[in-house]
Amino acid sequence: MNVDLNHLRCFVAVAEELHFGRAAARLFMTQPPLSRQIHLLEEALGLVLFERNSRSVKMTEAGRVYYDDALRILRLADQAADSARRVARGDAGQVTIGFTAVSGYQMVPALLAAAREALPGITVVLREMVSLAQTRALETRAIDLGIMRAQFASRGLAFQLLTREPLMAALPAAHRLAKRRTIAARDLEDEAFVMYSPDGGKYFHDRIAGLFNAAGVRVRHVQFIDQTHSIVALVRAGLGVAIVPASAQELGFRDVVFRPLWSADAHADLDLAWNEEQNTPAVERFRDFALDYFAKRAKSR
Repeated sequence: MNVDLNHLRCFVAVAEELHFGRAAARLFMTQPPLSRQIHLLEEALGLVLFERNSRSVKMTEAGRVYYDDALRILRLADQAADSARRVARGDAGQVTIGFTAVSGYQMVPALLAAAREALPGITVVLREMVSLAQTRALETRAIDLGIMRAQFASRGLAFQLLTREPLMAALPAAHRLAKRRTIAARDLEDEAFVMYSPDGGKYFHDRIAGLFNAAGVRVRHVQFIDQTHSIVALVRAGLGVAIVPASAQELGFRDVVFRPLWSADAHADLDLAWNEEQNTPAVERFRDFALDYFAKRAKSR
C-alpha cells in the first residue's frame, strides 16, 4: 500500500488529539474508518506509531519523528495549492506567524489590527511559541514569520530588529525597594529572586544573568520559570523579586510595581525572523508591512 495524504492527515489528527474519537470528529468521519487508516499506515510503514489501550493513546518515539515529517509534507502540499491561488489573486493568502508570549501582550495585537486594515485579503494564523521553537518551525516551514528573541545565528534564517524595550525590576508593592525610583544592582544582593528558566526562558535568563555577573551581584534563585506572566504572578504573591521586560506592565497585575534598572544594557530585543527561501507573495507582503509598521512606530516615539 502506498501512503497518501489522507493517511497522513489521519495520522496527524490522532497525533495532535491523542484521542481517536476527537480526531475522527475533527476529520468529519467515524472512529472505525479512522482506526483502519492508522492500522493500514502502520502496516505499510512496518512501524508502531501509537501505543493505545482502552484508556489512553500515546505516540511512540517513531511516531513522534514521523509526525514532524508528516506535518511538513502536509504543509508543503497545502502550500502548493495555496501558492497558485496567491499568484492568481496577487494580494491574498494565509500567513502563519509565531510569537512569544510577551510580544502578545501589546505588540502583536496592535500589528494585527493595523494589518487587518491594510491587508484585508491576508489571513493571519498565530502560533504562540518560545523563540527556540520558532527557529525550528521556521526551518521546517511550519510557520512563515516569527516574532521572537534572536538568540543565535541560524543558517537560512534572516532577522530584523523590530523593537528594543527596557528590562525592569518587578517588585511586590509592599517590598522595601518599591519606594526606590531606580533599582541598583547592589539593592538585589541576596534577594529572593524569581528567574527565567535556562531552557524555555533562555533569552531572558542569559541577559539577566549577564547583568548580575557584570555587576558582581549574587541573588538567591527561588524559582525558575519560562513565562513572564507566571513570574509576575509569583512576585505578586511575595515569593521574590524579578527582572522582566517593560511590556509586562501590560499584564495589569495589582500589587506589583515596576522600576527602572541600573544599567543602560538592561534591555531586550524583539526581532522579526523568516526563512530566506520563503518567497510566497502573501508572506513577503506581510513581512514588508510589519517591518514598515514597526519602523514608523520607532520614529514616532
